[in-house]
Amino acid sequence: MNGQNRSDIYPGLEVDVILKKDQRSGKRTRGIVKDLLTSSAFHSKGIKVRLEDGQVGRVIEIVEE
Repeated sequence: MNGQNRSDIYPGLEVDVILKKDQRSGKRTRGIVKDLLTSSAFHSKGIKVRLEDGQVGRVIEIVEE
């Protein structure tokens, strides 16, 4: 599932994000959502979140077990 809809993302969810510094390379970082930073219901590049380790990035994919 992609990370473009805010309603799909909530604290405690495991996601893959792209950090600002990795946008050119497309390198993904996996983590657990702590806060949602995008206030709109939809964002074409992914909802911006803060991970539990403090890193901020846009959700590319929601990890489903």
